[in-house]
Amino acid sequence: MSKIQLKGANLLAPLPVVMVSVGDMEKSNIITVAWTGIVCSVPPRVYISVRQDRYSHSLLKEKGEFVINFTTDKLLAACDWCGVRSGRDVDKFDEMRFTKGKANAVSAPLVDESPVNLECKVFDVLHLGSHDMFLADVLAVDVDEELLDERGAIDYSKMNLVSYQHGEYHATGKHLGRFGFAAQKKYIARFGKGKDAMSDSPLTKRKRKN
Repeated sequence: MSKIQLKGANLLAPLPVVMVSVGDMEKSNIITVAWTGIVCSVPPRVYISVRQDRYSHSLLKEKGEFVINFTTDKLLAACDWCGVRSGRDVDKFDEMRFTKGKANAVSAPLVDESPVNLECKVFDVLHLGSHDMFLADVLAVDVDEELLDERGAIDYSKMNLVSYQHGEYHATGKHLGRFGFAAQKKYIARFGKGKDAMSDSPLTKRKRKN
């Protein structure tokens, strides 16, 4: 396989696209963020990276708290709109007719229409260049009851979450396997290991046909 080398760029994909609510119940804003992710399992910690000139940046510095609100396909247009409008000029909660939900552990409001909300408290800020990275502990998670299965686990297949890939939005939801499936005995027995598994797997065969 021949490859062309490009200069260094932020081309990691896919990324989650989320609406981050900041401020409090009186003065709040929503910022669309794709520079976000998990940084630690125990304790649960995440990050968001925000440009210093964004309206939400000052609110983040002042309050030291935020909520990550998951974006579904039905919420995508509102999420995108929040990313191209400034909270200096409009009240995004009002414009998008979002409901401000009261969080349990932070002062920032939830976007109630979002199926999952992560309540986060900042413990450090890294100045990295164009963006500041806000590192935060996840203090609480709010989940729509209808998304929980009989074990109390979140059924992500019901959400139709959206991903971001270098300027483009894509839908998620097609189930391809569960973490660790390639190491299970029944998979190895059927498809083998390593390159043999890659060449014989149904995913690779489907790609060949296309």
